[in-house]
Amino acid sequence: METLTRKQKIFNFPVVKIVLALLTFMAVVIIGQQIAVKLLALTPLEKDYRNLLKGLFVSFSCILSYILFFKKYDKRAITEFSAKGLAKNLTIGILIGFVLQSFTILVMYLNGNYSVVNINPVSFILIPFAIMFTVAIIEEILVRGIIFRIVEEKLGSYISLTISSVLFGVFHLANPHGTIISGICITTAGFMLGAAFIYSRNLWFPIALHFAWNFTQSGIFGAITSGNEKTSSLLEAKIHGPEFITGGEFGPEGSIQAIVFCALGTILLLVLSQKQNKIITPYWKK
Repeated sequence: METLTRKQKIFNFPVVKIVLALLTFMAVVIIGQQIAVKLLALTPLEKDYRNLLKGLFVSFSCILSYILFFKKYDKRAITEFSAKGLAKNLTIGILIGFVLQSFTILVMYLNGNYSVVNINPVSFILIPFAIMFTVAIIEEILVRGIIFRIVEEKLGSYISLTISSVLFGVFHLANPHGTIISGICITTAGFMLGAAFIYSRNLWFPIALHFAWNFTQSGIFGAITSGNEKTSSLLEAKIHGPEFITGGEFGPEGSIQAIVFCALGTILLLVLSQKQNKIITPYWKK
């Protein structure tokens, strides 16, 4: 009995739980991608449609693995992916992400740094849609669903929010063309996404916000996202001018205005969460 109790304590230790969850989750992502690629290679589908289906398959595998892992590990219902309020969380998240990114581009446009060169067919959004949908699910499960949520149980909302957001920013420093401003912006975006989870207590909200922010940037306005290769987009644009406004080769989310808009989103969500008593206090204050 003593040995079992000791094992339970070890497996319930936050760092152990986080490491095991991350290893399991990343294994699912890697294996899921390989399976999807091999299966879709057997079909006559065009590349764009194969990429879309691969993204959907990997995304579904990620969500399913998260639910099964924590349902077994924590022996609880996984409310983070509850269907209750799903439409509301997706709608509000997409709306916020779209509006904030549109404001970021608007500042560039008003400053003469952004102009539309061509309008492409709607089919051009398939690749960025598949990429950004999958990226949003993977990153939100990793950072908010695993790291933030588990750390929050012990250290409380604000400390966990700071730790997970800084890590989110650090992870993106490995992206091409990263700068100090882009690092600050991604960290601030991490605060906003974490605040979205605190407010909703549901991963669908930050996933939708994350997806809309990225997709609006690359799939609609034709800008680079996080220093990665430019994808096809609805609007083909010419972006030029000072890096602190355009984000340079990292993309608009490496700009000053993006930091401001993400900070405003964070403050609003945290104020609402505080008013609704959704902030969790550290264990030593309970």
